[in-house]
Amino acid sequence: MDQGFEAVLFDRDGTLIRDVPYNGDPNRVTIMPGAREILRDLRTHGLRTGVVSNQSGIGRGLLTEAQVAAVNARVEELLGRFGTWQICPHRPDDGCQCRKPAPGLVLSACAALGVRPERTLVVGDIGADVDAAVAAGAVPVLVPTDVTRPEEVERAPRTAPDLHAVLGMIR
Repeated sequence: MDQGFEAVLFDRDGTLIRDVPYNGDPNRVTIMPGAREILRDLRTHGLRTGVVSNQSGIGRGLLTEAQVAAVNARVEELLGRFGTWQICPHRPDDGCQCRKPAPGLVLSACAALGVRPERTLVVGDIGADVDAAVAAGAVPVLVPTDVTRPEEVERAPRTAPDLHAVLGMIR
């Protein structure tokens, strides 16, 4: 694994786990195919890992921070510990700098992991994930799902059909 990457950041919903809108129930967490394998390989090869996730359900009053933390704890129980969790609790119209597609989550994750953005891969399932990576100076990879719009796939600089293929891009 020597593409010069030091870290891989993942979107949570739709990338590491199945997207359950505004999920506050750890029992509803289902791992995406390939998530365990890619994380095991990355960690074995010394790459740092983190999660960058918009959680507007908090700002909308649909979820509490404790519910999001419980879901995140379940993700770590199933996939192992991440070096950082960066969560944006804001609503889309709040104008914050952390909510993807803004670069704040990616930049904060890179700072927490002690890596430069240009040596960081960001894996997500929608255009906002790609845009946040690009805005931060990181390297994006889009892994489309049923919710990914065709125009997001077309304008993504890199796509992979699944998480297994992302691992092949890093090697």
